[in-house]
Amino acid sequence: MRLSRIIMALTVGLAVVAVPTAAGAAAPQPQPTATTDPPQPPPYPPTAASLTVNRPTIYLGETVVLTGTNFGPNETVDINVTVTPQAAPAGGAAPARRSDGSTVAMAPVAYQASAPLHFTAYTDGQGRFTKSYKPSVTGLLTFTATGRESGRTASTELRVLHKKQPLPVTGDSIGTPMKLGGGLVGAGAVMLLLTLAWRRRQRFGGAAH
Repeated sequence: MRLSRIIMALTVGLAVVAVPTAAGAAAPQPQPTATTDPPQPPPYPPTAASLTVNRPTIYLGETVVLTGTNFGPNETVDINVTVTPQAAPAGGAAPARRSDGSTVAMAPVAYQASAPLHFTAYTDGQGRFTKSYKPSVTGLLTFTATGRESGRTASTELRVLHKKQPLPVTGDSIGTPMKLGGGLVGAGAVMLLLTLAWRRRQRFGGAAH
């Protein structure tokens, strides 16, 4: 009798415990909401590389400094030089004229490149480099720099002029000073003779008195 009561009590207790569990299992479970990542801003484009010269126009024999920026850090940069020679005057243009009035025809400038038309530079940790260059030709020089690893490229131009030459001394320019000098010498001689004659007159005139 006592054993049956114990069994019945255990059965009732298990039934009471199982009811909330069953109720919780029967209740609808909340559905997980779909989550999306916030939109990412577009990546910033890399800064364009640049190449400059410290002087846009020089005379033959002078040196310029090339400066490159925004290339790859610690990379080799190849620099190519393209030369466009100075052109002769266009048709119908007035020819060059000498001091004596005669003219001389202008011919295209021939050049022989001895300075390198291809060389390299090396950037620092910030992608910057400087390089000195001394052209040996006249004309319009175009420098194009390309980074080997980054592939970035930039270009700049330099105009190289002939050295300033002293003005030639022509026959006319020599004759004019010589004529002027001869006239001054002649005038001086006349003045000297007049001075001597006046002194002699003063001397002898004083003696006669």
